[in-house]
Amino acid sequence: MVKSNPDAPQLPVRVLALQQGKRVFMAVPRLREERCFLELDPRRLAGRERAAASIRGASQLGKPTLPNEMPKIDLIVAGSVAVRRDGARVGKGGGFSDLEFALLTELGLIGRWTTVATTVHPIQIVSETLPMLAHDIPLDLIVTPEETIRCPRRRRPRGIVWEALTEEKIAEVPVLARLARGKRRV
Repeated sequence: MVKSNPDAPQLPVRVLALQQGKRVFMAVPRLREERCFLELDPRRLAGRERAAASIRGASQLGKPTLPNEMPKIDLIVAGSVAVRRDGARVGKGGGFSDLEFALLTELGLIGRWTTVATTVHPIQIVSETLPMLAHDIPLDLIVTPEETIRCPRRRRPRGIVWEALTEEKIAEVPVLARLARGKRRV
């Protein structure tokens, strides 16, 4: 199973996965729905893989899915603004990829078996230090048009880092609000 961010740079990866018969899950933008993932099942999409792999197509052709209804994830395709060869990455700044990872980890759907990859242009690979906080997802693979870089395995978040979330963020994400009601926050 593949979980991919919905952004355009990863569209070819989603299309290829669907064409190869893999189910793909994309998050609903900003996780704003209780059924916050869209399942793209290639058995239902014959000939429409390209359309379904787009943001608009996924919202029309994907099946809204609760996180606890998802299978274990083998591959995560994360979007990145900048990466380092050691697996550090910076996303767009909203923290939603990290939050999706944390949520699925908390549910036992992501683990050591899950590979985290990104696709970038070579100019997005930097040598400067990239800040990696407790909730940030490190990469296992960086793929450019010219090379595939295997990164050393780094410590991953073990679930939701509640202390890193504001009350506003929790309130705007229905699945987080539901989970937070069952947790004591420090």
